[in-house]
Amino acid sequence: MDSEAVELPIFELPLVLLPGELLPLHIFEERYKRMIGRCLDESAPFGIVFHDTEGGARRIGCEARVTEVTERFDDGRLNIIVTGERPFRVLDRFEAPEFPAGEVEPVETGPVEAEPAASEPLEGGAAEPSPAALAREAFAELVRRVGGDDPDPDELEALDSYGVAARVELPPETKQRLLELRSEPERMRVLAEALGALVTAVARSREIAERAKLNGKVIVG
Repeated sequence: MDSEAVELPIFELPLVLLPGELLPLHIFEERYKRMIGRCLDESAPFGIVFHDTEGGARRIGCEARVTEVTERFDDGRLNIIVTGERPFRVLDRFEAPEFPAGEVEPVETGPVEAEPAASEPLEGGAAEPSPAALAREAFAELVRRVGGDDPDPDELEALDSYGVAARVELPPETKQRLLELRSEPERMRVLAEALGALVTAVARSREIAERAKLNGKVIVG
């Protein structure tokens, strides 16, 4: 086993957990009840790996730690809330005696402050916004579009790519891509594109709704 590799319980799910993200889970299968019970007893993390019908189980996952047990049932089922910790790479998978597990190694997420505030000035003297600035502005615009209050500028500035992504319902494939990227500026670039697409979709939906209210018809194009 690699010096940095460790054995970790593995929970395959049709979703992606990001570092810092909160996720509610309902635990009902016997093997996963045993897994979570062990993690609670030992205050230990487990791993969540995205699994879908097309791509199967991915190699990059995220450590999860139970932060709250919200409900216990008589038959052993649990409602829990977990928090994402650090990403890992799966080196090997195996069925431990009590639950699925694997040999994993941590992967670096890249420095948070890895880019300047803006790139070189464009023609005409205006500086092109950095991927981080574009992502944060797209997030703020999305919040405004759905009727929320403007995010606090200082709080928004303090969020890295994972922090912003954890506050939006993104497709699992997009979240998996963020989890696999090792560059923070690249994660911000992908996030800016994804959030921009959501802003456009929300605006288009509102436009169609307004047209429908005005004339009873939906005009496409």
